[in-house]
Amino acid sequence: MRIAILAIGRQKGGPEAILVADYLARFDAVGRGLGLGPARLQEIEDKKRVGESRLLIDAIPDGAFAVALDERGKAISSRAFAGLICAKRDEGRRDMVFLVGGADGHTDALRARADRLLGFGPMVWPHMLARAMLAEQLYRAASILSGAPYHRD
Repeated sequence: MRIAILAIGRQKGGPEAILVADYLARFDAVGRGLGLGPARLQEIEDKKRVGESRLLIDAIPDGAFAVALDERGKAISSRAFAGLICAKRDEGRRDMVFLVGGADGHTDALRARADRLLGFGPMVWPHMLARAMLAEQLYRAASILSGAPYHRD
């Protein structure tokens, strides 16, 4: 199952971009044997002022399971996150996408389109840091599913 982080804005390098690239590479290495990956980051800019949420919705592949990172979303454990990914893979989903909004967050239309709203707790996180946190959780999920010792309960 292919994984994509669809995110508003462009990273211009820096520590967050390095973390995202590193964790997605780690995910690919572990996930390949699990039928997961590749994982990619697709950055989306609203140059024509269409609306960030509209652009994210339009970027979701047909049949993909869409997870919106949202402050209203439910926080789950790393094991539950791994279980969600495993369940969607086992259902035969070809794609799973994670939607990361810009500074203004997601619209009601995007939240309605998403199959799941996921939160990283009640705090609001900068969208560039949320990408890095998500990439790490993807790698952690693959590690959990593979039985690697990276995750400790």
